Amino acid sequence: MSIGAIALLVTLVTTAAFTLLGVLYAGRQQIDLERYMVNRNQVGGWSALATVTASALGAWILFSPQEAGSAFGGVSAILGYCLGSAGAVALFFVVGPRLRHLMPEGHSLNEYVKHRFGGPMYWLVEAVIVFYMFIYLTAELTAIAKALQLVADVPLGVTALVVITAVFIYTTVGGLGATILTDIIQFVVIVPLLLLCAAVVITALGGADAFSAVAAQQPELLSLGNGDGVRFGATLVIAIVAAEVFNQGNWQRVYACRDSQTVRRAFLGSAVIVLPLIFIAGLLGVLAVPLAEVQPDIIGETALFGLLSQLAMPSWILITVIVLALALVMSSLDTMLNGLVSVFTLDLMRLLPDPSAHNVLRVSRILTVLVGVPAIAIAAQGYSVLYLFFVADLICAAVLFPMLYGLYSRHLTGVNAFVSSLIGMVAGLLFFQKPDFSPLFPAVPGSPDLLLSFAAALITSAIITLVWTTLAKQRQTAHVFNYDQLRSKAY
Repeated sequence: MSIGAIALLVTLVTTAAFTLLGVLYAGRQQIDLERYMVNRNQVGGWSALATVTASALGAWILFSPQEAGSAFGGVSAILGYCLGSAGAVALFFVVGPRLRHLMPEGHSLNEYVKHRFGGPMYWLVEAVIVFYMFIYLTAELTAIAKALQLVADVPLGVTALVVITAVFIYTTVGGLGATILTDIIQFVVIVPLLLLCAAVVITALGGADAFSAVAAQQPELLSLGNGDGVRFGATLVIAIVAAEVFNQGNWQRVYACRDSQTVRRAFLGSAVIVLPLIFIAGLLGVLAVPLAEVQPDIIGETALFGLLSQLAMPSWILITVIVLALALVMSSLDTMLNGLVSVFTLDLMRLLPDPSAHNVLRVSRILTVLVGVPAIAIAAQGYSVLYLFFVADLICAAVLFPMLYGLYSRHLTGVNAFVSSLIGMVAGLLFFQKPDFSPLFPAVPGSPDLLLSFAAALITSAIITLVWTTLAKQRQTAHVFNYDQLRSKAY
Protein backbone atom coordinates (compact mmCIF):
# COMPACT_ATOMS: atom_id res chain seq x y z
CA MET A 1 0.00 0.00 0.00
CA SER A 2 1.12 3.56 -0.66
CA ILE A 3 1.73 5.98 2.21
CA GLY A 4 -1.39 7.90 1.18
CA ALA A 5 -3.56 4.77 1.29
CA ILE A 6 -2.15 3.81 4.68
CA ALA A 7 -2.81 7.30 6.00
CA LEU A 8 -6.43 7.23 4.85
CA LEU A 9 -6.93 3.76 6.33
CA VAL A 10 -5.47 4.81 9.69
CA THR A 11 -7.63 7.94 9.60
CA LEU A 12 -10.81 5.99 8.93
CA VAL A 13 -10.07 3.36 11.60
CA THR A 14 -9.10 5.92 14.25
CA THR A 15 -12.05 8.23 13.66
CA ALA A 16 -14.42 5.26 13.53
CA ALA A 17 -13.12 3.99 16.88
CA PHE A 18 -13.71 7.31 18.64
CA THR A 19 -17.11 7.67 16.96
CA LEU A 20 -18.16 4.21 18.13
CA LEU A 21 -17.20 5.05 21.70
CA GLY A 22 -19.28 8.21 21.64
CA VAL A 23 -22.31 6.51 20.07
CA LEU A 24 -22.18 3.60 22.54
CA TYR A 25 -22.11 6.09 25.40
CA ALA A 26 -25.15 7.90 24.01
CA GLY A 27 -27.00 4.60 23.63
CA ARG A 28 -26.66 3.91 27.36
CA GLN A 29 -27.80 7.38 28.49
CA GLN A 30 -31.04 9.31 28.55
CA ILE A 31 -29.86 12.44 26.71
CA ASP A 32 -31.91 15.50 27.60
CA LEU A 33 -31.06 19.17 26.98
CA GLU A 34 -29.32 19.60 30.35
CA ARG A 35 -27.10 16.53 29.87
CA TYR A 36 -26.45 17.47 26.25
CA MET A 37 -25.19 20.95 27.17
CA VAL A 38 -23.45 20.74 30.56
CA ASN A 39 -23.63 17.20 32.02
CA ARG A 40 -23.86 18.99 35.35
CA ASN A 41 -21.82 17.74 38.35
CA GLN A 42 -21.16 14.36 36.71
CA VAL A 43 -17.38 14.30 36.27
CA GLY A 44 -14.84 13.85 39.03
CA GLY A 45 -11.28 12.84 39.82
CA TRP A 46 -9.06 11.60 37.02
CA SER A 47 -11.82 11.90 34.41
CA ALA A 48 -12.10 15.65 35.07
CA LEU A 49 -8.34 16.08 34.67
CA ALA A 50 -8.35 14.07 31.46
CA THR A 51 -11.17 15.95 29.76
CA VAL A 52 -9.79 19.37 30.69
CA THR A 53 -6.32 18.44 29.40
CA ALA A 54 -7.50 16.77 26.20
CA SER A 55 -9.76 19.71 25.32
CA ALA A 56 -6.93 22.16 26.09
CA LEU A 57 -4.68 20.46 23.55
CA GLY A 58 -5.31 20.18 19.84
CA ALA A 59 -3.63 19.50 16.52
CA TRP A 60 -2.20 23.03 16.80
CA ILE A 61 0.41 21.59 19.16
CA LEU A 62 2.02 19.91 16.12
CA PHE A 63 2.31 23.25 14.28
CA SER A 64 2.17 26.47 16.28
CA PRO A 65 4.79 25.82 19.03
CA GLN A 66 7.26 24.64 16.37
CA GLU A 67 6.61 27.78 14.34
CA ALA A 68 7.11 29.91 17.45
CA GLY A 69 10.40 28.16 18.25
CA SER A 70 11.95 28.00 14.79
CA ALA A 71 10.74 31.27 13.27
CA PHE A 72 9.93 33.63 16.14
CA GLY A 73 12.55 33.38 18.85
CA GLY A 74 13.57 29.92 20.02
CA VAL A 75 13.03 28.58 23.53
CA SER A 76 11.96 31.94 24.98
CA ALA A 77 9.09 32.08 22.47
CA ILE A 78 8.21 28.46 23.24
CA LEU A 79 8.15 29.25 26.95
CA GLY A 80 5.69 32.03 26.22
CA TYR A 81 3.49 29.50 24.46
CA CYS A 82 3.81 27.16 27.45
CA LEU A 83 3.08 29.82 30.05
CA GLY A 84 0.17 31.20 28.05
CA SER A 85 -1.44 27.79 27.53
CA ALA A 86 -0.85 26.62 31.10
CA GLY A 87 -1.83 30.01 32.53
CA ALA A 88 -5.09 30.01 30.57
CA VAL A 89 -6.05 26.66 32.09
CA ALA A 90 -4.84 27.62 35.58
CA LEU A 91 -6.95 30.82 35.51
CA PHE A 92 -10.05 28.64 35.79
CA PHE A 93 -8.74 27.50 39.18
CA VAL A 94 -9.96 30.93 40.31
CA VAL A 95 -12.75 32.03 37.98
CA GLY A 96 -14.38 28.61 37.55
CA PRO A 97 -15.45 28.15 41.19
CA ARG A 98 -16.36 31.85 41.33
CA LEU A 99 -18.94 31.50 38.54
CA ARG A 100 -20.27 28.25 40.03
CA HIS A 101 -20.77 30.11 43.30
CA LEU A 102 -22.48 33.14 41.74
CA MET A 103 -24.59 31.19 39.25
CA PRO A 104 -24.86 27.56 40.39
CA GLU A 105 -27.60 26.72 37.88
CA GLY A 106 -25.82 28.38 34.96
CA HIS A 107 -24.77 26.81 31.68
CA SER A 108 -22.56 29.18 29.73
CA LEU A 109 -20.45 32.32 29.88
CA ASN A 110 -22.78 34.32 27.66
CA GLU A 111 -25.71 33.38 29.90
CA TYR A 112 -23.86 34.91 32.86
CA VAL A 113 -23.00 38.03 30.83
CA LYS A 114 -26.65 38.52 29.83
CA HIS A 115 -27.86 38.53 33.42
CA ARG A 116 -24.85 40.46 34.76
CA PHE A 117 -24.42 43.16 32.09
CA GLY A 118 -27.46 43.14 29.82
CA GLY A 119 -27.99 43.71 26.10
CA PRO A 120 -24.98 45.29 24.31
CA MET A 121 -22.32 43.49 26.37
CA TYR A 122 -24.21 40.22 25.98
CA TRP A 123 -24.24 40.46 22.20
CA LEU A 124 -20.60 41.55 22.13
CA VAL A 125 -19.43 38.65 24.30
CA GLU A 126 -21.55 36.18 22.36
CA ALA A 127 -20.02 37.44 19.11
CA VAL A 128 -16.52 37.15 20.60
CA ILE A 129 -17.16 33.60 21.83
CA VAL A 130 -18.60 32.47 18.51
CA PHE A 131 -15.84 34.17 16.51
CA TYR A 132 -13.03 32.72 18.62
CA MET A 133 -14.46 29.21 18.77
CA PHE A 134 -15.21 29.14 15.06
CA ILE A 135 -11.65 30.25 14.32
CA TYR A 136 -10.41 27.53 16.70
CA LEU A 137 -12.60 25.00 14.90
CA THR A 138 -11.33 25.95 11.44
CA ALA A 139 -7.74 26.16 12.66
CA GLU A 140 -7.96 22.64 14.06
CA LEU A 141 -9.40 21.29 10.82
CA THR A 142 -6.69 23.15 8.92
CA ALA A 143 -4.03 21.63 11.16
CA ILE A 144 -5.13 18.01 10.73
CA ALA A 145 -5.63 18.52 6.99
CA LYS A 146 -2.09 19.92 6.67
CA ALA A 147 -0.70 17.10 8.81
CA LEU A 148 -2.03 14.38 6.52
CA GLN A 149 -1.11 16.33 3.41
CA LEU A 150 2.48 16.66 4.59
CA VAL A 151 2.78 13.07 5.80
CA ALA A 152 0.97 11.31 2.97
CA ASP A 153 -0.15 13.92 0.41
CA VAL A 154 -3.83 13.49 1.29
CA PRO A 155 -5.95 16.36 -0.13
CA LEU A 156 -6.86 18.96 2.50
CA GLY A 157 -10.60 18.81 1.88
CA VAL A 158 -10.77 15.01 2.11
CA THR A 159 -9.16 14.94 5.55
CA ALA A 160 -11.32 17.78 6.86
CA LEU A 161 -14.51 16.09 5.66
CA VAL A 162 -13.68 12.65 7.08
CA VAL A 163 -12.62 13.94 10.48
CA ILE A 164 -15.45 16.37 11.11
CA THR A 165 -18.06 13.88 9.90
CA ALA A 166 -16.91 11.45 12.57
CA VAL A 167 -17.05 14.17 15.21
CA PHE A 168 -20.51 15.25 13.99
CA ILE A 169 -21.90 11.77 14.58
CA TYR A 170 -20.99 11.26 18.22
CA THR A 171 -21.28 14.92 19.21
CA THR A 172 -24.81 15.36 17.86
CA VAL A 173 -25.95 12.07 19.37
CA GLY A 174 -24.26 12.16 22.78
CA GLY A 175 -23.60 15.84 23.50
CA LEU A 176 -21.11 16.88 26.16
CA GLY A 177 -21.16 13.48 27.89
CA ALA A 178 -19.93 11.73 24.74
CA THR A 179 -17.36 14.48 24.24
CA ILE A 180 -15.99 13.99 27.75
CA LEU A 181 -15.85 10.20 27.36
CA THR A 182 -13.86 10.43 24.14
CA ASP A 183 -11.65 13.10 25.75
CA ILE A 184 -10.64 10.62 28.43
CA ILE A 185 -9.60 8.01 25.85
CA GLN A 186 -7.88 10.65 23.73
CA PHE A 187 -5.92 11.86 26.75
CA VAL A 188 -4.61 8.31 27.26
CA VAL A 189 -3.53 8.28 23.59
CA ILE A 190 -2.13 11.80 23.31
CA VAL A 191 0.36 11.97 26.17
CA PRO A 192 2.37 8.77 25.51
CA LEU A 193 2.30 9.16 21.71
CA LEU A 194 3.52 12.75 21.87
CA LEU A 195 6.38 11.78 24.17
CA LEU A 196 7.19 8.77 21.99
CA CYS A 197 7.30 10.82 18.77
CA ALA A 198 9.49 13.48 20.39
CA ALA A 199 11.90 10.87 21.78
CA VAL A 200 12.22 9.12 18.42
CA VAL A 201 12.85 12.36 16.52
CA ILE A 202 15.41 13.66 19.02
CA THR A 203 17.20 10.32 19.04
CA ALA A 204 17.29 10.25 15.23
CA LEU A 205 18.82 13.74 15.28
CA GLY A 206 21.63 12.54 17.53
CA GLY A 207 20.32 13.42 20.97
CA ALA A 208 22.65 15.95 22.60
CA ASP A 209 24.33 16.52 19.21
CA ALA A 210 21.10 18.03 17.93
CA PHE A 211 21.30 20.78 20.56
CA SER A 212 24.99 21.30 19.79
CA ALA A 213 24.15 21.81 16.11
CA VAL A 214 21.61 24.51 17.01
CA ALA A 215 24.08 26.16 19.43
CA ALA A 216 26.74 26.26 16.71
CA GLN A 217 24.48 27.69 14.04
CA GLN A 218 21.98 29.92 15.88
CA PRO A 219 22.81 30.02 19.61
CA GLU A 220 20.24 32.76 20.22
CA LEU A 221 17.49 30.18 19.72
CA LEU A 222 18.59 28.43 22.92
CA SER A 223 18.92 31.65 24.91
CA LEU A 224 16.23 32.74 27.35
CA GLY A 225 17.45 36.31 26.84
CA ASN A 226 16.58 36.38 23.14
CA GLY A 227 14.82 39.74 22.80
CA ASP A 228 12.63 38.76 19.86
CA GLY A 229 11.69 35.51 21.56
CA VAL A 230 10.82 37.24 24.84
CA ARG A 231 8.58 39.76 23.06
CA PHE A 232 6.85 37.06 21.06
CA GLY A 233 6.49 34.89 24.16
CA ALA A 234 4.93 37.77 26.10
CA THR A 235 2.51 38.30 23.21
CA LEU A 236 1.49 34.65 23.35
CA VAL A 237 0.86 34.80 27.10
CA ILE A 238 -1.63 37.66 26.70
CA ALA A 239 -3.20 36.20 23.57
CA ILE A 240 -3.76 32.66 24.80
CA VAL A 241 -4.93 33.52 28.31
CA ALA A 242 -7.39 36.07 26.94
CA ALA A 243 -8.79 33.78 24.28
CA GLU A 244 -9.28 30.70 26.43
CA VAL A 245 -11.53 32.59 28.82
CA PHE A 246 -13.97 32.82 25.89
CA ASN A 247 -13.72 29.10 25.11
CA GLN A 248 -17.17 27.85 26.11
CA GLY A 249 -15.73 24.33 26.35
CA ASN A 250 -13.88 25.38 29.50
CA TRP A 251 -17.03 26.75 31.14
CA GLN A 252 -18.96 23.61 30.24
CA ARG A 253 -16.35 21.58 32.10
CA VAL A 254 -16.54 23.95 35.05
CA TYR A 255 -20.18 22.96 35.44
CA ALA A 256 -19.61 19.31 34.47
CA CYS A 257 -17.13 18.84 37.34
CA ARG A 258 -18.59 17.29 40.48
CA ASP A 259 -17.88 20.30 42.70
CA SER A 260 -15.66 23.38 42.99
CA GLN A 261 -12.82 21.38 44.52
CA THR A 262 -12.86 19.10 41.48
CA VAL A 263 -12.73 22.19 39.24
CA ARG A 264 -9.63 23.47 41.03
CA ARG A 265 -7.82 20.13 40.93
CA ALA A 266 -8.70 19.41 37.30
CA PHE A 267 -7.67 22.78 35.87
CA LEU A 268 -4.54 23.18 37.99
CA GLY A 269 -3.46 19.61 37.26
CA SER A 270 -4.07 20.15 33.58
CA ALA A 271 -1.87 23.27 33.61
CA VAL A 272 0.98 21.22 35.09
CA ILE A 273 0.63 18.60 32.33
CA VAL A 274 0.13 20.99 29.42
CA LEU A 275 3.23 23.10 30.09
CA PRO A 276 5.95 20.44 29.51
CA LEU A 277 4.06 18.85 26.61
CA ILE A 278 3.97 22.11 24.67
CA PHE A 279 7.63 22.82 25.48
CA ILE A 280 8.69 19.42 24.16
CA ALA A 281 6.62 19.86 21.01
CA GLY A 282 7.99 23.35 20.40
CA LEU A 283 11.57 22.22 20.96
CA LEU A 284 11.31 20.01 17.87
CA GLY A 285 10.94 23.19 15.80
CA VAL A 286 14.19 24.58 17.19
CA LEU A 287 16.02 21.31 16.53
CA ALA A 288 14.87 21.43 12.90
CA VAL A 289 16.71 24.71 12.22
CA PRO A 290 20.14 23.17 11.33
CA LEU A 291 18.47 21.18 8.56
CA ALA A 292 17.21 24.35 6.89
CA GLU A 293 20.30 24.46 4.68
CA VAL A 294 19.10 21.27 3.00
CA GLN A 295 15.35 21.98 3.26
CA PRO A 296 14.75 25.76 3.62
CA ASP A 297 11.00 25.46 4.18
CA ILE A 298 11.54 23.31 7.28
CA ILE A 299 11.50 26.44 9.45
CA GLY A 300 7.97 27.35 10.43
CA GLU A 301 4.74 25.55 11.24
CA THR A 302 5.69 22.46 9.21
CA ALA A 303 8.92 21.89 11.13
CA LEU A 304 7.89 18.58 12.71
CA PHE A 305 6.74 17.12 9.42
CA GLY A 306 9.84 18.42 7.67
CA LEU A 307 11.90 16.54 10.23
CA LEU A 308 9.95 13.34 9.62
CA SER A 309 10.59 13.71 5.90
CA GLN A 310 14.30 14.54 6.24
CA LEU A 311 14.98 11.75 8.70
CA ALA A 312 13.20 9.18 6.53
CA MET A 313 11.24 7.79 9.44
CA PRO A 314 9.77 4.28 9.19
CA SER A 315 6.08 3.81 8.43
CA TRP A 316 5.14 2.99 12.03
CA ILE A 317 6.30 6.44 13.13
CA LEU A 318 4.19 8.08 10.44
CA ILE A 319 1.20 6.03 11.56
CA THR A 320 1.88 7.04 15.16
CA VAL A 321 1.95 10.71 14.19
CA ILE A 322 -1.33 10.35 12.28
CA VAL A 323 -3.06 8.71 15.25
CA LEU A 324 -1.62 11.38 17.55
CA ALA A 325 -2.82 14.18 15.27
CA LEU A 326 -6.30 12.66 15.00
CA ALA A 327 -6.62 12.21 18.77
CA LEU A 328 -5.51 15.81 19.26
CA VAL A 329 -7.86 17.29 16.71
CA MET A 330 -10.92 15.26 17.68
CA SER A 331 -10.46 16.15 21.34
CA SER A 332 -10.74 19.83 20.46
CA LEU A 333 -13.22 19.67 17.55
CA ASP A 334 -15.94 18.02 19.61
CA THR A 335 -15.33 20.59 22.36
CA MET A 336 -15.68 23.46 19.88
CA LEU A 337 -18.81 22.08 18.22
CA ASN A 338 -20.61 21.28 21.44
CA GLY A 339 -19.49 24.56 23.01
CA LEU A 340 -20.63 26.65 20.06
CA VAL A 341 -24.08 25.12 20.08
CA SER A 342 -24.45 25.61 23.84
CA VAL A 343 -23.76 29.32 23.31
CA PHE A 344 -26.83 29.57 21.07
CA THR A 345 -29.14 27.68 23.42
CA LEU A 346 -30.13 30.77 25.41
CA ASP A 347 -31.18 32.51 22.19
CA LEU A 348 -33.04 29.42 20.97
CA MET A 349 -35.08 29.35 24.17
CA ARG A 350 -36.26 32.90 23.41
CA LEU A 351 -36.63 32.75 19.64
CA LEU A 352 -38.16 29.37 18.86
CA PRO A 353 -41.98 29.28 18.54
CA ASP A 354 -41.90 26.09 20.62
CA PRO A 355 -39.09 26.55 23.18
CA SER A 356 -39.57 23.14 24.81
CA ALA A 357 -36.43 21.29 25.88
CA HIS A 358 -37.08 18.58 23.27
CA ASN A 359 -37.40 21.09 20.45
CA VAL A 360 -34.34 23.08 21.53
CA LEU A 361 -32.32 19.86 21.70
CA ARG A 362 -33.41 18.93 18.17
CA VAL A 363 -32.47 22.34 16.77
CA SER A 364 -29.18 22.28 18.69
CA ARG A 365 -28.22 19.02 17.00
CA ILE A 366 -28.94 20.54 13.59
CA LEU A 367 -26.88 23.61 14.50
CA THR A 368 -23.94 21.37 15.44
CA VAL A 369 -23.72 20.24 11.82
CA LEU A 370 -24.45 23.65 10.29
CA VAL A 371 -21.65 25.29 12.28
CA GLY A 372 -19.09 22.75 11.07
CA VAL A 373 -19.88 22.82 7.35
CA PRO A 374 -18.25 26.20 6.50
CA ALA A 375 -15.22 25.19 8.57
CA ILE A 376 -14.53 22.40 6.06
CA ALA A 377 -14.32 24.87 3.16
CA ILE A 378 -12.00 27.19 5.10
CA ALA A 379 -9.76 24.32 6.23
CA ALA A 380 -9.33 23.25 2.61
CA GLN A 381 -7.54 26.56 1.95
CA GLY A 382 -4.65 25.74 4.30
CA TYR A 383 -4.29 29.14 5.99
CA SER A 384 -1.69 29.74 8.72
CA VAL A 385 -2.92 28.19 11.96
CA LEU A 386 -1.00 30.69 14.10
CA TYR A 387 -2.35 33.76 12.29
CA LEU A 388 -5.95 32.52 12.51
CA PHE A 389 -5.56 32.35 16.27
CA PHE A 390 -4.00 35.80 16.52
CA VAL A 391 -6.99 37.45 14.85
CA ALA A 392 -9.40 35.94 17.36
CA ASP A 393 -7.06 36.39 20.33
CA LEU A 394 -6.80 40.16 19.83
CA ILE A 395 -10.57 40.62 20.09
CA CYS A 396 -10.64 38.46 23.21
CA ALA A 397 -7.84 40.48 24.84
CA ALA A 398 -9.91 43.66 24.60
CA VAL A 399 -12.98 42.13 26.28
CA LEU A 400 -11.12 40.03 28.88
CA PHE A 401 -10.74 42.46 31.79
CA PRO A 402 -14.22 44.05 31.75
CA MET A 403 -15.87 40.63 31.54
CA LEU A 404 -13.85 39.08 34.40
CA TYR A 405 -13.98 42.21 36.55
CA GLY A 406 -17.74 41.84 36.58
CA LEU A 407 -17.34 38.62 38.57
CA TYR A 408 -15.92 40.62 41.48
CA SER A 409 -17.05 44.26 41.21
CA ARG A 410 -20.64 45.16 42.03
CA HIS A 411 -20.07 48.66 40.63
CA LEU A 412 -19.17 47.72 37.05
CA THR A 413 -22.06 48.47 34.68
CA GLY A 414 -22.89 46.95 31.33
CA VAL A 415 -22.31 50.26 29.53
CA ASN A 416 -18.87 50.63 31.13
CA ALA A 417 -17.87 47.09 30.17
CA PHE A 418 -19.18 47.44 26.62
CA VAL A 419 -17.54 50.79 25.82
CA SER A 420 -14.25 49.80 27.46
CA SER A 421 -14.12 46.63 25.37
CA LEU A 422 -14.78 48.44 22.09
CA ILE A 423 -12.12 51.06 22.75
CA GLY A 424 -9.68 48.30 23.66
CA MET A 425 -10.34 46.59 20.32
CA VAL A 426 -9.65 49.79 18.39
CA ALA A 427 -6.43 50.39 20.34
CA GLY A 428 -5.19 46.87 19.59
CA LEU A 429 -6.07 46.91 15.91
CA LEU A 430 -3.97 50.03 15.35
CA PHE A 431 -0.80 47.97 15.80
CA PHE A 432 -2.00 44.67 14.32
CA GLN A 433 -0.61 43.08 11.16
CA LYS A 434 -1.68 41.29 8.00
CA PRO A 435 -0.85 37.59 7.39
CA ASP A 436 2.37 38.64 5.61
CA PHE A 437 3.38 40.64 8.74
CA SER A 438 2.95 43.96 6.96
CA PRO A 439 1.12 46.77 8.85
CA LEU A 440 -2.65 46.61 8.99
CA PHE A 441 -2.60 50.43 9.27
CA PRO A 442 0.70 51.64 7.70
CA ALA A 443 0.12 55.23 8.82
CA VAL A 444 0.36 54.31 12.52
CA PRO A 445 3.92 54.86 13.84
CA GLY A 446 5.65 51.71 15.03
CA SER A 447 3.16 49.27 13.54
CA PRO A 448 2.97 46.37 13.21
CA ASP A 449 3.88 45.17 16.68
CA LEU A 450 1.99 42.17 18.03
CA LEU A 451 3.07 42.67 21.64
CA LEU A 452 2.05 46.33 21.52
CA SER A 453 -1.19 45.36 19.80
CA PHE A 454 -2.24 42.83 22.46
CA ALA A 455 -0.96 44.95 25.34
CA ALA A 456 -2.83 48.00 24.01
CA ALA A 457 -6.08 46.05 23.73
CA LEU A 458 -5.81 44.56 27.23
CA ILE A 459 -4.45 47.58 29.11
CA THR A 460 -6.65 50.18 27.42
CA SER A 461 -9.87 48.35 28.23
CA ALA A 462 -8.68 47.65 31.80
CA ILE A 463 -7.75 51.28 32.49
CA ILE A 464 -11.02 52.66 31.11
CA THR A 465 -13.00 50.09 33.13
CA LEU A 466 -11.22 50.93 36.40
CA VAL A 467 -11.22 54.72 35.95
CA TRP A 468 -14.89 54.78 34.95
CA THR A 469 -15.88 52.59 37.91
CA THR A 470 -13.81 54.65 40.36
CA LEU A 471 -15.24 57.97 39.18
CA ALA A 472 -18.78 56.62 39.35
CA LYS A 473 -18.25 55.48 42.95
CA GLN A 474 -16.72 58.84 43.94
CA ARG A 475 -19.68 60.71 42.46
CA GLN A 476 -22.04 58.22 44.10
CA THR A 477 -23.63 57.51 40.75
CA ALA A 478 -22.43 53.93 40.52
CA HIS A 479 -25.01 51.23 39.99
CA VAL A 480 -24.60 48.48 42.60
CA PHE A 481 -25.31 45.04 41.18
CA ASN A 482 -26.87 42.42 43.46
CA TYR A 483 -25.12 39.10 42.78
CA ASP A 484 -27.98 37.25 44.46
CA GLN A 485 -29.96 37.87 41.26
CA LEU A 486 -27.74 35.35 39.48
CA ARG A 487 -28.40 32.42 41.82
CA SER A 488 -31.84 31.66 40.38
CA LYS A 489 -31.00 32.49 36.76
CA ALA A 490 -30.81 29.74 34.16
CA TYR A 491 -32.26 28.85 30.78
